[in-house]
Amino acid sequence: MRINAVVCRVIRQFLRDKRTLALLIIAPMLVLTLMSFVFTDEDTTLNIGVENSNVKEILSSMDKDNKINIMSKKEAEQKFENKDLDAYISGDEKELNILLNGVIKSGDHIITPSMEHNSVIRPIYNLKNILNIDIDIVQANSLGIVDINDIKNLIKPNTKLIVMTHASNVAGSIQPIKQIGDLCNELGIFFILDSAQSAGVLDINFKELSLSALAFTGHKSLLGPQGIGGFIIDDKLNEVCHPLILGGTGSLSHSLTQPDFLPDKFESGTLNIPGIIGLHEAIKFIKSEGLNTIYEHNSYLRSYLIAGILNIPNYTISGALDRKSATSCVSITHSKLDVSELSYILESDFNISNRSGLHCAPLAHKTIGTYPNGTVRLSLGYFNTLEEIKYTIDSLNKINSIYK
Repeated sequence: MRINAVVCRVIRQFLRDKRTLALLIIAPMLVLTLMSFVFTDEDTTLNIGVENSNVKEILSSMDKDNKINIMSKKEAEQKFENKDLDAYISGDEKELNILLNGVIKSGDHIITPSMEHNSVIRPIYNLKNILNIDIDIVQANSLGIVDINDIKNLIKPNTKLIVMTHASNVAGSIQPIKQIGDLCNELGIFFILDSAQSAGVLDINFKELSLSALAFTGHKSLLGPQGIGGFIIDDKLNEVCHPLILGGTGSLSHSLTQPDFLPDKFESGTLNIPGIIGLHEAIKFIKSEGLNTIYEHNSYLRSYLIAGILNIPNYTISGALDRKSATSCVSITHSKLDVSELSYILESDFNISNRSGLHCAPLAHKTIGTYPNGTVRLSLGYFNTLEEIKYTIDSLNKINSIYK
């Protein structure tokens, strides 16, 4: 009788308190489900979307079991709705996006060369689709260098901005920035320079080049860690440039509007402090070594490598060959090998790091005649040695002796 009474009282309590009943049923199921994930022998494969090949390479090197595919944000949203995607990682070039999206309005006209990276091309084509702006692509020559007169011929009354890379990430071609800056200054056109391939190698004087803004990334020739970058902006462009991202800045916390002073105007959220410290130390190193010392070292190695490749049959070098017209990368093709095959052989058989394909710059490859296959890019840096260059030339020779 006592047992029956206790059971009846407990049942009545459960019926009165639905939360206790739910916990009694759901909690064990949840614990058992979690334990199954921990103790199961089967690995869970995640479907991960990424915005560009750089992010894909990093993730693939860390975990080869997951499915990683390049896709746009719109494609990712659709896959999330269909439950076909577990995660999406963006790799935006934020500096250029902030500058371009912050200043361009409907009806404006933009000029950019045919050697641009997708970090420039994609944002301005996106603006074309949503704001109905005009875009003109200045055709560079076969070496990847634009003519100032071709730019002059494209200028219109509504030309708002000229944006371009200082040096090509494909062929290293250096553009006539001083001439273009003087033209922009004379006509009152904003001039934005992408220095991803030149900062840390070439001497860049913001005022002498008549720049409105200069965007830079920290992880290339500035020798800093990945995930850090920034831009320098003059007062005139800053007055009309609106921030792309709004939020907490740690300043004017009582205000419901974004601060209008620098750098808080463009810096919302928690900053990448480790990246900032790493970049600061890298810049200190560059200053201690001397920019000219770094440039001369890289240029000498590039000239030595080019001279060696020119003596090997079946190889073609794209872009300018003289040291004054290009930075320290060398793009090559082989007449008997696909670029992906050559790239794989160099890395797997000779441990020579390289990058093959279109390098996120399809228009540049069309300009220098290497589209759609692309090239194998060899990028030289301050920490490379002459012995490594000689080894690379010898390796290319060995490959050519096999694939004649």
